[in-house]
Amino acid sequence: MAEIDWHARADQLQCDGRALIAGVRTASASGETFEKRSPVDGRVLAQVARAWAADVDAAVASARAAFADGRWADQAPARRKKVLQRFAELILSHGEELALLETLDMGKPVAQSLAVDVAASARCINWYAEAIDKVYDEIAPTGPGALALITREPMGVIGAIVPWNYPMIMAAWKIGPALAAGNSLIVKPSEKSPLTALRLAEIALEAGLPAGVFNVVPGFGHEAGEALALHHDVNAIGFTGSTRIGRKMLEYAGRSNLKRIFNELGGKSANLVFADFNDLERAAQTAAGAIFYNQGESCNAPSRLLVEASIADEFVARVVALSARYQPGDPLLADCAMGAIVDEAQLNTVLGYIEKGHGEGARLVAGGMRMRDASGGFFVAPTVFDGVKNGMTIAREEIFGPVLSVLRFDSEDEAIAIANDSPYGLQAAVWSSSLDRAHRVARKLKVGTVHVNQYDDDDITVPFGGTGQSGNGRDKSLHAFDKYTELKTTWIRLQ
Repeated sequence: MAEIDWHARADQLQCDGRALIAGVRTASASGETFEKRSPVDGRVLAQVARAWAADVDAAVASARAAFADGRWADQAPARRKKVLQRFAELILSHGEELALLETLDMGKPVAQSLAVDVAASARCINWYAEAIDKVYDEIAPTGPGALALITREPMGVIGAIVPWNYPMIMAAWKIGPALAAGNSLIVKPSEKSPLTALRLAEIALEAGLPAGVFNVVPGFGHEAGEALALHHDVNAIGFTGSTRIGRKMLEYAGRSNLKRIFNELGGKSANLVFADFNDLERAAQTAAGAIFYNQGESCNAPSRLLVEASIADEFVARVVALSARYQPGDPLLADCAMGAIVDEAQLNTVLGYIEKGHGEGARLVAGGMRMRDASGGFFVAPTVFDGVKNGMTIAREEIFGPVLSVLRFDSEDEAIAIANDSPYGLQAAVWSSSLDRAHRVARKLKVGTVHVNQYDDDDITVPFGGTGQSGNGRDKSLHAFDKYTELKTTWIRLQ
């Protein structure tokens, strides 16, 4: 197969930034737009509809009408299944277009967008399609005098507010179970990466999803996002984003209709490497790959590397040497390993944390600077700090960039204490050749997922989410249905 000339395709690409409400692309009610530029090279991608409360009102009215008349919720499960399966197929058939949009929109390498983001999004939608007619309701063990039915029912209108780091995948994790359960949906993508969500909604229409069931309102969080979270006719919000905004989501629920809020928030994941692990090169490769993948813009990135002191010098040297593989390159070339930071504001945030690392006494051993300035895009070198203490800012706060903090420990108890000394609790990893130690440490780590002798192995069948200030939401797996359905008990007295 001939290699794709992504630059030529990018030059020919025409992006529609209008909202999608009631099955129709539409300008914002105010007529306002905002300019979306690519972090890859600064090109203007689209003038995107700047949605406000009036646009959210229209989208919610569309979704509520679709739910009330049952055009989707009342379809037989087998019929909904076929539509979502077709939706997944069309995501794959539009894969190259979606991958290019994703890369130009938020900066990741296009090869990763195609192989990972497109494929995972389609797989997610298809998995929930398959689950539709395989999830059974219950009969309670009430005794012979009654029949108590426990049934799952769609909640109604769901708001999904998704982040900019994995725009398609994060959207799919919410679209899949919400639609499979029979709800109507409004997606508010990040203003930093709105374009693939808009195309996904169009593709869903092409697959046969009724108009009004899936709406997209692009805009800013403090405008469209806030209006959606405050809306009295929205039954639940699935939110993925920062802990700061997650707090606001809870506030908005209290100020409105006490809607359900499911927050999947930030992380500062610890990667614990013990001296007894028998393949330090593989552990080092994983440590580097996991932090520098997606430019470090991952909530579950293992940005705290905890290494047993007896092997720390050797291990850090391995990671530093491997960081050279992740020098930022042109995201539209197939061999690019690390792409662009999403925008200038995030670039400055990352560079600001690097300065704080210097100022607080951490030792820079790799990277630490902006690169590829002449491209017009926003690129940061893979960065490693050694000699980090857990009280330093770069060890406490989520950076969302390719910055790794190395912390050393002398004992298992000390490693656990350092790992748990964080307001976050999303993920962690344990590297040890001792099965006893792996189990023991995993049980003591206060996180939603513990990886053992790997990092970020993944499957749609397992839940994703955290504890503490990493939130309470669980995406993926059958557990996601808990977010988008209500349990109803029907009690029948038997004569």
